[in-house]
Amino acid sequence: MEHDVELPRTVVVLGGSSDIARALTKKLCLARAHTVVLAGRRQSLLDEAASEALDYGATRTETVLFDAEDPASAARAVTEAFEKAGGDVDLVVVSLGALGDQFADENDAARSTAMMNINLTWPVAALADVRRRLLAQGRGRILVMSSVAAVRVRRVGYLYGGAKAGLDRVSLGLAQSLEGTGVSLHLVRPAVVRTRMAVGRDEPPFTTGANEVADNVMRGLAKGDRVIWSPPILRYAQLGIRLLPTPLWRRVAER
Repeated sequence: MEHDVELPRTVVVLGGSSDIARALTKKLCLARAHTVVLAGRRQSLLDEAASEALDYGATRTETVLFDAEDPASAARAVTEAFEKAGGDVDLVVVSLGALGDQFADENDAARSTAMMNINLTWPVAALADVRRRLLAQGRGRILVMSSVAAVRVRRVGYLYGGAKAGLDRVSLGLAQSLEGTGVSLHLVRPAVVRTRMAVGRDEPPFTTGANEVADNVMRGLAKGDRVIWSPPILRYAQLGIRLLPTPLWRRVAER
């Protein structure tokens, strides 16, 4: 494991208006980041996040709009974000997600497809272009927001969990492809997080907050951790999740 890795100065955040991304952006700016490009689908939220970044120490912020339901827009969004960064990018954060409504989405092809596009297809398309650009720089880091839901998919959330599982595995493979290049990928697996996206939903064990996730990510980045769990105890709890017999897992997962 690497230690004392230099924290980034120039950051691109794909999904920059999400609660977790905003919490992390503020901490990155407090630590060292001075140029932040925030990309997302709602300009009003991006403007709020950009203002926060300036309040926390950034000297320049830019925004980029994209539609995560349209994977064909990913390359354009990445290109625009890198151009607005105005030079080498130290860190690219990929923090997209939609929980959806499992029991409505699973019987609707368009809604199921939208869940795949937002949680899997758009991020993977963006990662291909991010990978190419960082390799051309010869350095840089990628941070991908996965989920503990990717460890073992639940019936009550199999579209979200399945999409995150796909992104999780693609990211691990991408990380292997970067070995020895000067570019690295770091995967974040948080538990359920108290965000706008999760309002009104039950809070299972290990539920955490956006600031706690951001704190764990900052520590993980500083140490060069390849997989960052939030809360850290999930690193051990997920071993039990993987080993539960299927009938017992179904009973536990339906709660």
